[in-house]
Amino acid sequence: MAVNRVPVLKRCRSLGLEPSYLGYNKKSKRTLQRSNRKMSEYGLQLREKQKAKFIYGVLEKPFHNYYEKADRMKGMTGANLMTMLESRLDNVVFRMGFARTRREARQMVGHQFFLVNGRKVQIPSYRVKAGDVVEVRENKKGLQRMKDIAEVTAGRLVPEWLDVNLEGLQGTVKELPTREMIDVPVDEMLIVELYSK
Repeated sequence: MAVNRVPVLKRCRSLGLEPSYLGYNKKSKRTLQRSNRKMSEYGLQLREKQKAKFIYGVLEKPFHNYYEKADRMKGMTGANLMTMLESRLDNVVFRMGFARTRREARQMVGHQFFLVNGRKVQIPSYRVKAGDVVEVRENKKGLQRMKDIAEVTAGRLVPEWLDVNLEGLQGTVKELPTREMIDVPVDEMLIVELYSK
């Protein structure tokens, strides 16, 4: 399985991203300054695509597949793409506060920490739907790891499209998010322009 092993802070610096968007509390020792060189239109489009891929932990081929599905759906392609990325199980677990970072959420999903509607799901790219219930499995609730995560994520804001019970380690997807509900600093229109060339 392909894995992106680029150091997180180094990648954040190159893309001009704050590590907090990925769930990291660390501050980069060097500031997020980019060079003053003027970037071409293609360069801007490519950087937005790389940002989205990096934030959600998706590699090139699956990301392109998401774009093609979003293009076939009704509505705006860019908004559809962002909704599809946001409704991945690993992202939903991160948003609910059951993992400190999206990378940790991906690992925990792979290690069968979660049930979706009472069934074990170990595929990080599984897309949740409105009304789905995501919960930590009973035998994992007492682990020290879950207690540590609960401490770290207790103050994190849960998006309005999710309903979370942190004591019971359970959450419900009230609705799929619209683009306005997604606080990711990505200009999806540049991604659409890049792929539609």
